[in-house]
Amino acid sequence: MSLHPWPTTAAEAEALQHGLVDRVRLEPLPPLTDATLIAGCDLAYDKDEARCYAVVVVTRAWGREVVATAEAVRPVEFPYVPGLLSFREVPALLAAFAGLSVTPDVVMCDGQGVAHPRRFGLACHLGLWLDVPAVGCAKSRLLGEHDALPAQVGSTPLRVDGAPVGDLVRRIAGVKPVYVSPGHRADRASAVALVLGCAGAYRLPEPVRLADIATRVLRAEAP
Repeated sequence: MSLHPWPTTAAEAEALQHGLVDRVRLEPLPPLTDATLIAGCDLAYDKDEARCYAVVVVTRAWGREVVATAEAVRPVEFPYVPGLLSFREVPALLAAFAGLSVTPDVVMCDGQGVAHPRRFGLACHLGLWLDVPAVGCAKSRLLGEHDALPAQVGSTPLRVDGAPVGDLVRRIAGVKPVYVSPGHRADRASAVALVLGCAGAYRLPEPVRLADIATRVLRAEAP
């Protein structure tokens, strides 16, 4: 499925976000079990950011078992503009997803979902293109305010103008939290449950962490 032609300017990209945001569906994820195929995806860039390296890792058992991986190396064709990251990264991610031998049940991105100025972050954009449930799990906040989060495992809402758009989630006691927001075909509660339920003793859920590691290996091995 082709969702749209790729824009060449920031104004065109913002207009696309405004036009596509109403197609984002916020609804509970399907039931999550050991058999659920959870994909983590991420990118790395060359030092000069001329090329990017995208990897998708599909797992089951909440990230404990790798089922399939795929990768893609693409030129970077859109500049870095805050709030428009998906136009820079989704083309390479789509190329990686096209190489998978299985279809994931849910995708986790190292990026934002609806916790975004136009409620259309990376996880929304990728989820719409793939028509697969998608969740954003970012290491940094793009916008919003939240209460202090205790050191133990848990979550607290991330709000914009008083309305919740995501959650600050601490997966491991004493470890930095992540910013979680639904992208497409997910809601806040099920997105938080997915992130908390994933395996791994690290800040990032294991599927995303594995993808992050793999992007850096792919970049290091590139000619």
